[in-house]
Formats: sequence, C-alpha cells, structure tokens
Amino acid sequence: MSTASTASALNGKLREQKGRGSSQRLRNQGFMPAVLYGQKDNLSLAVNPKELRKILDQKGKNALIDLSIEGDSGNPRKVLLKDYQAHPLRSAWVHVDFLEIDMTRKIRVHVPLRFVGVSAGEKLGGIANHVLRSLDVECLPADIPESIEVQMAEVQLGQAVHVSDLTIPANVKALNKPSGTVVSVQAEREEQPKPAEAVAAEGAAPAEAATAEAGKEAGKEASGAPAKAGK
Repeated sequence: MSTASTASALNGKLREQKGRGSSQRLRNQGFMPAVLYGQKDNLSLAVNPKELRKILDQKGKNALIDLSIEGDSGNPRKVLLKDYQAHPLRSAWVHVDFLEIDMTRKIRVHVPLRFVGVSAGEKLGGIANHVLRSLDVECLPADIPESIEVQMAEVQLGQAVHVSDLTIPANVKALNKPSGTVVSVQAEREEQPKPAEAVAAEGAAPAEAATAEAGKEAGKEASGAPAKAGK
C-alpha cells in the first residue's frame, strides 16, 4: 500500500487579471486558472493543466505537490488538490483549487478503495454491491495512502466486507464507522413464481367482467333499453 509522500513539482504563475475573458485567454494559451488557499494568503494563479493531470494520473488526486509560483517571493508551497471544475461537455478541467498544507499537522482526506480480485460469491453467480468507493481518513500529509485495498477473493455469497476488515496503516486513522459495509456479495434476484391462487384469480377476473357486462345488457333488454351494438 504505497503513499503519496514524495511531492511532485508543478510550476504556476500569478495572474493579475480576473474574469471570464481573462480566463478564456489563459486557456487559449494552454494554461488553466487556479486559486491557492494558503496558510496566510490566497492567490490567483495559472498552471499547465497537462502537467497537473500527469501528476494526478501517476499518484492519484491526493498527490502532494511542490507548487512553485512565478512572481511569488516564497519557496515552493506544499499543496493538495482541493477541488476542480470540469467542462460541461468535455472531459477537460477548466479551473482548480489548491490547498496549502502544513506537513506537521494531520489532515482529513478521502482515499479511494481498490478492489482486488473476484469474490468466490461472484464466481457462483452473485453480484457485488459496492457501498463505499473511498474511505475518510486522518493522517499526516506524508502518510496519505494512494489507495486502500479491499481483498475480494475470499468473500462468499451472502457475505460482506466491513471497514473493520480492511488493512489500514497504523499511522492512518479511518473515520468511517468500523461496522460500516464496504461491499457485499448477494445472489442475483430471481423473479418469484406467483402463487397458484393469484394465477387463478387473474384468469377468473376477465371471465367475471364478461359475465357482469352480459348481465347489464340483459337487464337493459328486459327494461326496454336498447342493447349495445356488436362490434
């Protein structure tokens, strides 16, 4: 279970102009607008989206990043991706937020779960019901796991994996309830056959309706009222 302890370098530059027009010009130049929520200040900047995506693809969305900002007098800042805004029609990101962190203070993050293997229950025709896809944890930034594995091979039909069953590093604290279900393997639901009484009742219903209709027509004829014409 590897961690994201080694920070990856990313360059950025301060941006003075803001607004939709300025942001679009940045994107046309191959940059993406961003905001850094710092320990003491907040900065508007621009970064290269391809460089950022490369880091996140390699180390996950909890990757530690050494962010060097052109125009910022300080040293590179240790940051995490806080949030992002995706284009409504394309997969590209159009804006990101970074959070500056203190490497000596614990933080809370969502760590993705990685399901390993195929359960014994699935091999018998069962279906895996994934209740959790990530785990809430608290730890120092250097100890953030890239992922937490969920071993599926021994999960039988009708069994479940709970948070307490997961192997979590000693320096990482899971914040989810230990009794919470991560994944369960259940038999595929089959359509239950209808009881004989229900089948008989369904068959009798049309006949009863036809009998009732015939009775109404007979009553009309006896009272002199015109009967319905046949189709």
